[in-house]
Amino acid sequence: MLIDCWAIPCVIVLTWVFLKTKYGLRKFIGVVVCVAGIIMVVFSDVHASDRAKGPNPLKGDLFVFAGSMLYAVSNVTEEYFVKKSSRIEVMAMLGVFGAVISGIQISILERQELRSTQWNAGAILPFIGFAVAMFLFYSTVPIILKICGATMLNLSLLTSDMWAVLIRIFAYHEKVDWMYFVAFAGTTAGLIIYSYKGSKEAAEETAQVAGATDEEAATGVAGAGDDEADSDKGV
Repeated sequence: MLIDCWAIPCVIVLTWVFLKTKYGLRKFIGVVVCVAGIIMVVFSDVHASDRAKGPNPLKGDLFVFAGSMLYAVSNVTEEYFVKKSSRIEVMAMLGVFGAVISGIQISILERQELRSTQWNAGAILPFIGFAVAMFLFYSTVPIILKICGATMLNLSLLTSDMWAVLIRIFAYHEKVDWMYFVAFAGTTAGLIIYSYKGSKEAAEETAQVAGATDEEAATGVAGAGDDEADSDKGV
C-alpha cells in the first residue's frame, strides 16, 4: 500500500515537470481523497491486528520508496511514448524487452526453483492464468495512459487493494474490518472527483483531440502525396 501512495505524488511531479500536465484544485482534492482512502486501509490493518512485521521494516520501506519511484518513472515514460508515437509499437517493445529481461532474471535468480518444480497441470495452469491477466492488463494500460494519463492510472490501481478484500471475503471466507468499506468508498469518491470534467474542460479536450486528428490526417495525406511523387519519378 505504501508503494501505491508514494507513486502518486512522484507521478504528479514527473508529469508536471516533463509532460507539462496541468493540475487544477479539483484534481488535487481527488488525489488527497484517494490517498486518504488507502491510508484508512492501513489503519484498518492496524486496528484488526492483521499487519505482518518484517525483521527490518526500515530497509523494507526504503526499498518500497525506491520501487515506487521507479514505477512512477516507468508510467510517465510510457505515457510520453504512447502520446508521441504508435501505441502498437510501444506495446510490442514492452513485450519483446519484457520477455528478454524476465528470461535473464529467471535464469540468474530462480534457476533452482525451476529445476525443482514439478511441471504438472496444477503448476502450469496458474502460470497461464497469470500470463493472460498480465496480457490483458498491459494491453489496457497504454489506452488508459493515452486517454487519462499516468496519474489516473495510479489512482485507479488503488482499488486493487479493495478487490483483494472482496476475494478474502467471498473466496477465503475471512472477516475484514469495517474500515475497509469506508476506505473503498473514499477511494471511489476520489476517483470520481479527479476524473470529473466540467463543460469547459470537456470542450478543450474535444478540441485537442480534433486538432490531433486533423494533424494526423494532414500527415497521412502529405505522406501519400510524397509516395505518389516518388512513384511518378520512378516511372
